Amino acid sequence: MSRLPQTTERLPLFRSAAETIRLNIDEGTLSPGLVLLEGPIARLLNISRSSVKRALALLEADGLVSRFDGRGYLVGPPGHPLAPVRADLDALDLVIDEPGAEGHARPSWKRVHDRLEGDIASCLVFGRYRIVENDLADHFKVSRTMIRDVLGRLQERGMVAKNSTSRWFTVPLTARSIRDKFELRVILEGAALRAAAPFVDRLALRALCSRMEAAERTVTTPEAWFDLVESFASLAILPAPNGDVRRLVASNRKMLRASQRALFALGLPADTSSIRELRMISELILADSEAGAARMLETHLAKACERTIAQLKIVAVLPHPGHLAPYLIAA
Repeated sequence: MSRLPQTTERLPLFRSAAETIRLNIDEGTLSPGLVLLEGPIARLLNISRSSVKRALALLEADGLVSRFDGRGYLVGPPGHPLAPVRADLDALDLVIDEPGAEGHARPSWKRVHDRLEGDIASCLVFGRYRIVENDLADHFKVSRTMIRDVLGRLQERGMVAKNSTSRWFTVPLTARSIRDKFELRVILEGAALRAAAPFVDRLALRALCSRMEAAERTVTTPEAWFDLVESFASLAILPAPNGDVRRLVASNRKMLRASQRALFALGLPADTSSIRELRMISELILADSEAGAARMLETHLAKACERTIAQLKIVAVLPHPGHLAPYLIAA
């Protein structure tokens, strides 16, 4: 997994912004077709719009973003028929490095939180791991106070826990925990889908339906699968006007997404059944059948839950991987 370059050189703000955007494109947080506007990015990174403009120009030269018939840039190279996807950047949980003294990059608690969350999520399918505060602090080059704060936030999310001797452990994914998370998805995403209906970009959703239909007829790669699934969420769920609901939806999806990536990395195939179900939901939205789309979403999530549990049973017989973060110790 790529990270922002570790350097002691002073980076101009526009180059630092370009590296931040590049990182989030590489990690899939900024998915193909997503519209990038100078104003929201400048606000999120706390820099000027002119710096963002220069950063986007650099990324355009590298073929990572491209112009389109509208304001801003699209994530993706030029010449690809990508439908513009508009989403609230605050709901995407971007990895952001904040500038420190003399413009050096320093890890913010949010950056440490996001990276630790991703590393833990990728190991939850393999069982229970111990986390040592000192090792974490050394790894991220931050204070133990920050590490305790980050672990406390992850504890609230149910990803880590403390035992009776105050040692930290990851909370492994089980059939029960998967069902709990999908039950939460039914509640949150069903409500968000209904609320988002008046704000859906119908042209973009129709184009996504065409891409899904084409994907159903081919062998879908994990990256293509994630692209379609996240594009659906960006178009049909995350336009919901309630910011708290959007953040809860994104947070719950993020852990399951990281775990699914770990399953794909073990060679499990992408399931086109999910893509077909999401296309049917999209078509119901386009037909102004919000109630039908919400019911179909509930059915889709119930099936996705059982498919995930079945995948978990498959990997249960595999040996633990050797590529996990160095601060995760098998318990």
